[in-house]
Amino acid sequence: MGFATDAIHAGQIPDPTTGAVMTPIYMTTTYAQEGLHEHKGYEYGRTHNFTRAAMEKNIAKLENGKFGIAFSSGVAAIQALLGLVKAGDHVIVSDNVYGGTYRLFEKIWTDYGIKFSWVDMSDVNNITDAISENTKLVYIETPTNPMLNITDIRSAAKIASDNKLVSIVDNTFMTPYFQRPLELGADIVVHSSTKYLNGHSDVIGGIVVTNNDKINERVRYIQNAAGAVPSPFDCWLIMRSTKTLHVRMKQHNENALVLANYLKNKEFVKKIFYPGLISHPQHELAKKQMFGFGGMLSIDLGDFKLTKHFLKSTKIFTLAESLGGVESLVCHPASMTHASLPPEERERIGITDSLVRLSVGIEDVDDLIEDIEQAILQLVK
Repeated sequence: MGFATDAIHAGQIPDPTTGAVMTPIYMTTTYAQEGLHEHKGYEYGRTHNFTRAAMEKNIAKLENGKFGIAFSSGVAAIQALLGLVKAGDHVIVSDNVYGGTYRLFEKIWTDYGIKFSWVDMSDVNNITDAISENTKLVYIETPTNPMLNITDIRSAAKIASDNKLVSIVDNTFMTPYFQRPLELGADIVVHSSTKYLNGHSDVIGGIVVTNNDKINERVRYIQNAAGAVPSPFDCWLIMRSTKTLHVRMKQHNENALVLANYLKNKEFVKKIFYPGLISHPQHELAKKQMFGFGGMLSIDLGDFKLTKHFLKSTKIFTLAESLGGVESLVCHPASMTHASLPPEERERIGITDSLVRLSVGIEDVDDLIEDIEQAILQLVK
């Protein structure tokens, strides 16, 4: 089936009781059992829920994966993946990841004896150089947040496989519509389904997808044992949203490309980061492993005072955390999403005080351009 058909139908069957086309929201904590060990495959709501299972199957299919395991947030999904290692193990991580990932790894898991190496994976040779005898995982975010650096997934996954390591790719920015890491050799895909998969800024969620039976068994065990599961209603909302994922992502991509081409020539933009631009150092790699360039771009305005006024002056772009919704958002990574990084680390990877991240929505793009222009005009008056 094509992507759009799978997005609308995969994992979903008409309700066997009523014939309802939409999967019902099964709001139950427990299930009646006919006798000891006699049940319909459902025992307790944390362990099994029909709505959640339908959503897991839907997203797994879109990623061309066998198994989907859903969680109550993207960070909860990443947390579960750390259950694949133990004290004394070593994990290699992209040096520019979501700040919440950095905070989880460095501020919590290091206390339990897990060691992390932060490397620039735009050069996959750095992965090889970081491997040690206790390395177990290679955690890749591509494109990175917020610098939009790209990792060659196929090459990185091969390095991991050759060294008997598990490769994980955070695919939140691209979604399976634009990038499918499992098809490029990755062992695991993880998403914050809060973002584009849901796309309406009304659900917190996360999901892990894999084709590996052992990984699925372990992560699903953690899902049940640790209990960070999404509510049936949240699962239903995400499943409602994946039905329009292909339509939304096309528009996010189209708007971001227009906006990037507009911004690249503006004097107030000192640097621009968007893989859809020919000027991006990994533009050719992006074209090779992605089916589009997504709706995220970052710009450096070069001056913190200018940046503060800009963030306060936009009218359509809303200053807020998060990304991937149908509405356009603007974010200041240094003080918001990546505030947990030490200042010297932010500076090293390019997250300056004048860097702005734009989550380009699906509004009329001319209105988005006009909004940026009026915000800048306010500053020069």
